[in-house]
Amino acid sequence: MSGDRLVAVTGATGFLGCHLVTALAREGARVRVLARRAPAVGVWAGPAPQIVVGSLEQPSALDRLVAGADAVVHAAGLVAARDRRGFLRINRDGTQAVADAARRGAPGARFVAVSSLAARAPLLSDYAASKRAGEGAALSAYADAADRLVIVRPPAIYGPGDRATLAIFLAASRAVVPVFGSGRAAVVHVGDAAAAIARLAVGAGEAGCYALADPNPAGYRLRDLLAEAARAVGGSPRFVRLPRGVLLAAGHASAWWGRCRGGTPIFTPGKAREMLHPDWSVSEPELLPEAVYRSRIGIAEGFRDTVAWYRAAGWLR
Repeated sequence: MSGDRLVAVTGATGFLGCHLVTALAREGARVRVLARRAPAVGVWAGPAPQIVVGSLEQPSALDRLVAGADAVVHAAGLVAARDRRGFLRINRDGTQAVADAARRGAPGARFVAVSSLAARAPLLSDYAASKRAGEGAALSAYADAADRLVIVRPPAIYGPGDRATLAIFLAASRAVVPVFGSGRAAVVHVGDAAAAIARLAVGAGEAGCYALADPNPAGYRLRDLLAEAARAVGGSPRFVRLPRGVLLAAGHASAWWGRCRGGTPIFTPGKAREMLHPDWSVSEPELLPEAVYRSRIGIAEGFRDTVAWYRAAGWLR
């Protein structure tokens, strides 16, 4: 693996992408990113990457992004959309566009597609269906070059800079915290997720489809996650179990209110079904091989780190 590898990245200004650019720089890679506009100073820690201004829907921008790259990491994606068509436009069609550009402009490059553990259950939600469709688009583009395709399925990613999981810590700060379901879910700290993807981008490991997880891939029950979050914020809540129907009803209400306001709520009936799914654990055969990277940050350390960042940023008291 050469320290002079050029890695092209989509989604570089998002939560995972910001950490990924830093992780790639630590691996000694040169980084080129796609961005809709020139980002503000300080978006990435470490050396600033080369920036190609454009979007997933501009073939000329994608061609400039991937030209001469040794690896292409497609980390762009939607976690909230108004409907399935909106999810598919980015999570499937965007993947197809980036993969096609890579086949044209960087035919020898490794292509790393960042999917989601939700792709294991595409019938649960529009999001899950779109991530599975994105994997299909990558597999189709690399049907005759499967040895250059890596698909990564992270579980829920948390850590400094993440607004999506901020709700867990806000909930854990209250006196009474609702819990629901009895399934288990794997999680991973963003630092570990970014480091693992960076290792793959610089040539470690073999082609294939791999899941990520923290040091406990068997996952956690929601109450365990909330209890650890409460310890991190210094709270001591009382947990109250709610019927699954309440969460599903809340998802419908949130989606209806979002449509009324013209917004794109992240909490929908599909998201509620994902949260109620009984098994988001990761088995050993699914995991990225330890020889490539094994996560080191458990939830006790990771949640403390995340809460400290939230407080420094003023997101949490």
